[in-house]
Amino acid sequence: MALLDRLRALPPALVNLALTVGVLAAQLAPFTSADGEWPLVLLLPVLAASLPLLLRRRFPMTVMFAVLIAVPFYDIIGNGPDQPIWYGWIVAVYTVAYRSPPPHRLVAIVLTAVGTLFFAGSVDTYVRTLTAWVAAYALGRVAVLTRQQSLALRERAMRLERERELAGERAAQQERARIARDMHDILAHAVSVMVVQAESGPLAVRTRPERAEAAFDAIAASGRDAMGQLRRMLGLLKETQGPLDPQPTLDRVPELVDRIAQATLVETGTRLDLCHDAEVAAYRIIQESLTNVVKHAGARSAEVRLTWEAEALRVTVTDDGRGPRGGEGGQGLIGIRERAAACGGTASFGPAPSGRGFQVSVRLPRGLAEVAG
Repeated sequence: MALLDRLRALPPALVNLALTVGVLAAQLAPFTSADGEWPLVLLLPVLAASLPLLLRRRFPMTVMFAVLIAVPFYDIIGNGPDQPIWYGWIVAVYTVAYRSPPPHRLVAIVLTAVGTLFFAGSVDTYVRTLTAWVAAYALGRVAVLTRQQSLALRERAMRLERERELAGERAAQQERARIARDMHDILAHAVSVMVVQAESGPLAVRTRPERAEAAFDAIAASGRDAMGQLRRMLGLLKETQGPLDPQPTLDRVPELVDRIAQATLVETGTRLDLCHDAEVAAYRIIQESLTNVVKHAGARSAEVRLTWEAEALRVTVTDDGRGPRGGEGGQGLIGIRERAAACGGTASFGPAPSGRGFQVSVRLPRGLAEVAG
């Protein structure tokens, strides 16, 4: 295929010239290998059956009929060496089969059959000539079908490549969106906790020093945790990366809740084996919900409840604050819904059942669980 591609890449005029020279040399070869003298006028049919091939691409039908008409004059003049095969005619027929539309090809078939029958001197000559014509015509049609199939395969390969590129771009966009959500959750949670603790620190220093010390410890812990998680997320964007800490899962939820003074954790039911992505999603959902509690709710208390059902984990975060107002927490709530949907789950938000405060409820199904054995 590489050789054919190189040949197709050659300039058409150069290919036509090479074919014409080759055909002319083949038609003149009998004059050099046979004994005797021949009139120079015999060269005219030979030239007329060869030189028109220079224009075969632009005028395939005209060239074929010009060659077809020139061939009989060789026998009419006579006294020349035998020409076993008229190569120019074969090339012209091949070109018509390859380049001409169906109506032109039909005309060529009819006129060639009639003309060959009229000028053939014997049945043997007619059969031999017709066989050569059929072979040349068949080669032209096979070349057309082969080229069409090659073009179709190339087009399909290009289409598949474009689809792979688009799929890669979509995957990259989804990954960037996921990383952006994670970084939003990490920064929003850490900064919110640090701000709240820092604001309460000066008052605690004067009234309850031990409370101030705990606040400063919480600030330091939140900062270290945020730095560690951000380092991991940024490491995902590097081409070369060393060992990275695993993403936080349910095992780190108690640590997360402990950083929020007004938050408590309640877990009921028998724990299931969720897949890693679902556990990460649960952690991030709790993290974002507690961030909203700290930033927007003004709550005195908040409860994080993990309820293990028969086929799912239900995560509920309830506070007694005022809940999001206007656009507050909007992007975070959207992120929670997207995380739940990515794991095949659902998320809902609204006023707490008590009538005061706000509640986030997420259900992550066990369908994505990795069950051992």
